[in-house]
Amino acid sequence: MPSSSHRPRKRFGQHFLHDPRILEKIVDALELQPADCVVEIGPGEGALTRLLLAKTPNVETIEIDRDLAAGLVRENIKVHQADALEFDYAVFPRGVRIVGNLPYNISTPLLFYLARFAERVRDMHFMLQLEVVERMVARHSTPEYGRLSVALQARFKMKKLFNVSKGAFKPPPKVESAVVRLEPLPQIMQIDEDLLRKAFSARRKTLRNALPGIDFAALGIDPGLRPENLSPDDYLRVSSASSAARRT
Repeated sequence: MPSSSHRPRKRFGQHFLHDPRILEKIVDALELQPADCVVEIGPGEGALTRLLLAKTPNVETIEIDRDLAAGLVRENIKVHQADALEFDYAVFPRGVRIVGNLPYNISTPLLFYLARFAERVRDMHFMLQLEVVERMVARHSTPEYGRLSVALQARFKMKKLFNVSKGAFKPPPKVESAVVRLEPLPQIMQIDEDLLRKAFSARRKTLRNALPGIDFAALGIDPGLRPENLSPDDYLRVSSASSAARRT
């Protein structure tokens, strides 16, 4: 078992989940079967890992901290000592289930990165900062809605499962947390990421000013709206129109 004397490292955003009730709730939400292939990002000291292994032997982990990785290896847990932001998740079989208490300091870029592998996963269950989860599931025309909302909603059906208090972690983070489920959509929307970045970097502007050169009227979209007013379906149409315009 990894040493309980491990000092959480700030640079890795380490806050270890220790509340057994929350750990059990995460495992219950997965409804694991013995044949399931599970990848855990950021296993830390292995509290969740051991519960996952009790359900299926097909568990692999990705841990950047070499000391924690070594402790897990001593328990015969399969560990990829690597940066989750650079790891090639395509090495896992299709239908893989990804789970983890994601480091809050890299959660947003990690979600964008993992979204690229949507077609390969069965689902993903993550513990995240509550504010991030609210942005993920936000509807258009709300303050929380932004680039992350569109990028993920274009690929996944998402649901916030439950909130988690600060006291469930050691050391406790400064923010509240929540667990969210992401399931790939049957038809993933191919939305231009550069277009999204451009739109939401000018979210206070109207569409005609944020995304010049696009004929919004031809798409049936009011050019006086702001980027946060468009749904993922709207962005798919805008993206398609922008792509077609570049080809002509």
